[in-house]
Amino acid sequence: MRVRTAILLLLHLAVLSLLAASTSSLADGQQAAAARHRRWHVLLREKATLLALKRALTLPPAALPDWNESNGHVCSFTGVTCDWRREHVVGLALPNMRISGAIPPVVGELSRLRSLDLSNNSISGAIPSALGNLSRLRNLNLSENSISGAIPPSIANLTRLENLIVYKNVLSGDIPPSIGNLTRLYELDMWSNNLTGRIPAELSNLRGLGVLQLDNNQLGGAIPPSLAMLSRMYYLNLQHNNLSGPIPAAIFLNCSILGVIDLGNNNLSGEIPSAASGTLADSFAALNLYSNRLTGKLPRWLANCTYLMEIDVENNWLDDELPTSIVSGKKNLTYLHLSNNKNFRSHDNNSNLEPFFAALSNCSWLQEVEAGAVGMGGQLPGRLGSMLPRNMWHLNLELNAIRGPIPASIGDIINMTLMNLSSNQLNGTIPTSLCRLPSLERLVLSNNFFTGEIPACIGNATHLGELDLSGNALSGAIPSSIGGLAELNYLSLQRNRLSGPIPPGLISRHANLLLLDLSSNRLTGAIPEEVAGIAKMTLNLSRNRLGGKLPRGLSNMLVQTIDLSWNNLTGAIFAGLGDCVELAVLDLSHNSLAGSLPASLGRLQNLESLDVSNNSLTGEIPLSLTKCNMLEHLNLSYNDLSGVVPATGPFVNFSFLSYLGNRRLCGPVVRRGCGTPRHKRAWYQSRKFLVVLCACSAALAFALTILCAVGVRKIRERLAAVREDMFRGRRRGGGGSSPVMKYKFPRITYRELVEATEEFSADRLVGTGSYGRVYRGALRDGTMVAVKVLQLQSGNSTKSFNRECQVLKRIRHRNLMRIVTACSLPDFKALVLPFMANGSLERCLHAAELSLVQRVNICSDVAEGMAYLHHHSPVKVIHCDLKPSNILINDDMTALVSDFGISRLVMSIGGVADVGASTANMLCGSIGYIPPGTEASMQICFLPCRDQASNSLVALISSIDFHPCGPNEYEEYGYGSNPTTKGDVYSFGVLVLEMVTRRKPTDDMFEAGLSLHKWVKIHYHGRANAVVDPALVRMVRDQTPEVRRMSDVAISELLELGILCTQEQASARPTMMDAADDLDRLKRYLGGDTTATFASSLGFSSTTFEDID
Repeated sequence: MRVRTAILLLLHLAVLSLLAASTSSLADGQQAAAARHRRWHVLLREKATLLALKRALTLPPAALPDWNESNGHVCSFTGVTCDWRREHVVGLALPNMRISGAIPPVVGELSRLRSLDLSNNSISGAIPSALGNLSRLRNLNLSENSISGAIPPSIANLTRLENLIVYKNVLSGDIPPSIGNLTRLYELDMWSNNLTGRIPAELSNLRGLGVLQLDNNQLGGAIPPSLAMLSRMYYLNLQHNNLSGPIPAAIFLNCSILGVIDLGNNNLSGEIPSAASGTLADSFAALNLYSNRLTGKLPRWLANCTYLMEIDVENNWLDDELPTSIVSGKKNLTYLHLSNNKNFRSHDNNSNLEPFFAALSNCSWLQEVEAGAVGMGGQLPGRLGSMLPRNMWHLNLELNAIRGPIPASIGDIINMTLMNLSSNQLNGTIPTSLCRLPSLERLVLSNNFFTGEIPACIGNATHLGELDLSGNALSGAIPSSIGGLAELNYLSLQRNRLSGPIPPGLISRHANLLLLDLSSNRLTGAIPEEVAGIAKMTLNLSRNRLGGKLPRGLSNMLVQTIDLSWNNLTGAIFAGLGDCVELAVLDLSHNSLAGSLPASLGRLQNLESLDVSNNSLTGEIPLSLTKCNMLEHLNLSYNDLSGVVPATGPFVNFSFLSYLGNRRLCGPVVRRGCGTPRHKRAWYQSRKFLVVLCACSAALAFALTILCAVGVRKIRERLAAVREDMFRGRRRGGGGSSPVMKYKFPRITYRELVEATEEFSADRLVGTGSYGRVYRGALRDGTMVAVKVLQLQSGNSTKSFNRECQVLKRIRHRNLMRIVTACSLPDFKALVLPFMANGSLERCLHAAELSLVQRVNICSDVAEGMAYLHHHSPVKVIHCDLKPSNILINDDMTALVSDFGISRLVMSIGGVADVGASTANMLCGSIGYIPPGTEASMQICFLPCRDQASNSLVALISSIDFHPCGPNEYEEYGYGSNPTTKGDVYSFGVLVLEMVTRRKPTDDMFEAGLSLHKWVKIHYHGRANAVVDPALVRMVRDQTPEVRRMSDVAISELLELGILCTQEQASARPTMMDAADDLDRLKRYLGGDTTATFASSLGFSSTTFEDID
């Protein structure tokens, strides 16, 4: 019984246990089911969100095929990442999917998202504010799209964000300061957008930031010094912005693991910080500060940076020695860019390059050395090839003062790809060892003094794409081996002494040739017909001795420029040239072409310049040319064209200068009527009438001659009497003295001048010249004057004084210095002139930064004043010493030419008292401003000038600050020659070039045959910015795009005018009237007159400009 009871009890307990277990299992199952339901619901909601995202975006047809309703689980969608439980979408990566459209706000519903990557697509529109709802987001990458608008402030809600990458979009507006709240941020990449404003100082709150890239935006202001608080930053890139001010020194002291700093292409100024953290020695690798306004020297702490790889400080104002100690032993150094700085001198007073190149010998990873335009002097070491590593491929030393030959060892740098040694003072022959460089692609040795022949082995450099040997003294024939350079794109051999024919095959084998320039040589023979095989090319064969007819193959070229001027070409211009549909410039001037202009030229819709002057063309101007709407320059002068000049289309912009020397052309522009010829002889054409007319004319001429002779005699007598009374000094009572002159000038006594100048004290001395001194004075009424006191010990002092008074009395112009009055005593003679507080142009130009408009206005003022002296003055005056120190600037920045009354004076003064003098010392100006050749000898020469009215010799003399010239040095100033106005034009041209470059013609860099004229001309085509005053470049760079474009045109015009005025051949220079007209048009152009045109008055086109000597 007890046993059974126990068994029953056990069974009962078992049943109760089973019931309890089943109840518990049922509850757990219900909870699990509920959890699974919730997870499924979340995934369904996120699935719906992703599908809505897909519908809102535009995708390629085959993109994201598994993003559909039938796909059972969202975690299997392409680009979707879920957490380990597959409960939530935590990652979305759709890069490189060619997605377009705007990001929809629905993306903000993916609340558990940690990473969002939509990079490298075509997404547009703005960043939705809904992204701020993704509070768990750690990585956001929207780079390389077209996203626009401002960065939404809601981004600040992403407090867990570690990487914010939005580079290469079109975002605009300011960087929100609230980004400083993202304290976990490690990488901030916003480069290549349109962001403006300042860099927020709040970024200093991002203490864990390692990478900051804000480059290629439009950010302005100063670099916040607070960025130095980012102690963990190792990469800082702010290049290509508008940042200004100094580089904060604390960045190099506090950012102790900084590896790369890139601040290039901004407006930063001051010196590069000279102190840095000692720990940078183990981390710092790259210093990129190019294209700023930095001054001073390279910091010496760079020498301690073991892992230094890059130094790029190009285009600054650094003034230092070559960084020999910095680069020494830097095995990792890869790029060294120093070009376009004020100076990087070589050792031993800029004469020894060997220490610098020796220091580079241990830089085993060195690839590029850029050290152009830094004033570097000395000779290339003979062991150069062994000093530079063999894997180096880029060497640029252009625009320096390196002299001597190229060492033969340079052929040992076997991986050399680009070598540019242009615009130096290298001489000797081109070494054949260059032919051993199998990888050479660009060889530029232009504008040096190389002689001998072009090495025939140059054809061994089979990868050569650019060969520029222009501007040397190379002779002999062009090697036929050049024709074997199949990859050649640019061949420039102009301005040498090459002779013989153009070798067969030189052109036909170069299917990719873009430039062939063989101009200004001594080439003979015919132009090869093989040019027909070239698809597109700029062809310049001008200024040679080529003959024969125009090759008809030219019609098959898609060429933009054809310049065959200054040759001996004959025959007609064939109609096929009209098939060169891309042609923009056609210059066939100065040949012996005949026939008519083909009407087919009217098909050249891209034609901008047409010059066929100085040929023997006949016939009429084709009306089809009126359809060339792009035509801006036309020169048909000196042919035998006939008929009416068209007056429609582009012809409305051309002046009579385009048609000079064509006597049978007619129309308003050439001021010649187009009347119908008469077939019946009129009464006034009869022989009887012509005989009577001639007799009456002869009688009338004889009577006028008698009257003129009598009149001239009377005038001379009166002039002599007036001059004698005018210049006779007389004592007057009362103790004071004043000149007895019939000028209507104020009377100022000697005592007043003594008082005004504080007894001519040294403190009032402004300047001293060979004929006197100039003092600053204040008259009793407060008027400031300049008192010019002549030195009486000179034998010609009285004559000089009288002549100055006479000339200054009669000459009046707003751009010429006027005389206030004069004072004369037996032992004292002085001129009183207005005092110019701004001083001379030399002071204003070299001690301050003049704007482009100011420079153009000053040049125009000087030209106007000089044009008046040469062409309109009652007495023709040649200045002979035009230079910046003789140009004064008044209070409103108007330029006034001074000292013109004491220069060479050319006029007829028969009957004056000093006419008996036959010769006088002729002094010729200042070094650097006088035409070439006159500076060679410093002896006094005598230049008598014959009076054209009376054949008497008039003594000519100049008086202040002139340097003498030797006889027979130059046709303008040689012994027995008359002084010419073209000497003044040359001086004016130098002054214009000095205004643009802010380089004096006596600068130390101009030696060994290099002059300001040659230096500018070398760079005018292609690299004009290298010679323009850096201050002017910066001013232009800060302007709007339209103003920058106009400024570039103006600078180019000034440079061209300066070079034209400083040509060696005097007859090739324009007149001062031409220069004044051109500068007036330039002033109007800068003032907004878009109808103003340039250079037409000078008679030159830009296409032939580079050939002017």
